[in-house]
Amino acid sequence: MAKKLMWVGLAVMGIFVLNGCATMNKNDELLNQGLRNKISALETQLKEKDDEINSLKETPVKSSEDVNANISKVGEANQQIDSKQIQTALKNAGYYQGAVDGKMGKKTRKAVREFQKANNLPADGRVGKNTWLVLKEYLEKKVK
Repeated sequence: MAKKLMWVGLAVMGIFVLNGCATMNKNDELLNQGLRNKISALETQLKEKDDEINSLKETPVKSSEDVNANISKVGEANQQIDSKQIQTALKNAGYYQGAVDGKMGKKTRKAVREFQKANNLPADGRVGKNTWLVLKEYLEKKVK
């Protein structure tokens, strides 16, 4: 009888040990899948940052002083314009949703390019004479 009890006890213990191993394998598998998901998300973020860096390399960097110097004598009678006027006109035309802060940042340059494309102008993101001739019409009137 004691031997039977010992064998039953060993069998029960063996079942618990094997069951624990199977649970550990499932836990390990879940942990590995979670790590694979995190790696995939990090790789996606890395690719987005690489794309952003590459786009910045392609975009010539100009200070707001350079931009203002380039556009200061544009339009009829060398009318003085600044980046606030550009942002206001773009906003009135429906191409710029940011704050009119006088900074020629990414949002402003993007809005200029969109405006240029819509008006069959070279889309370089800079407000030159031809762009200003069309854009200045929106300084006083709102489209949207």
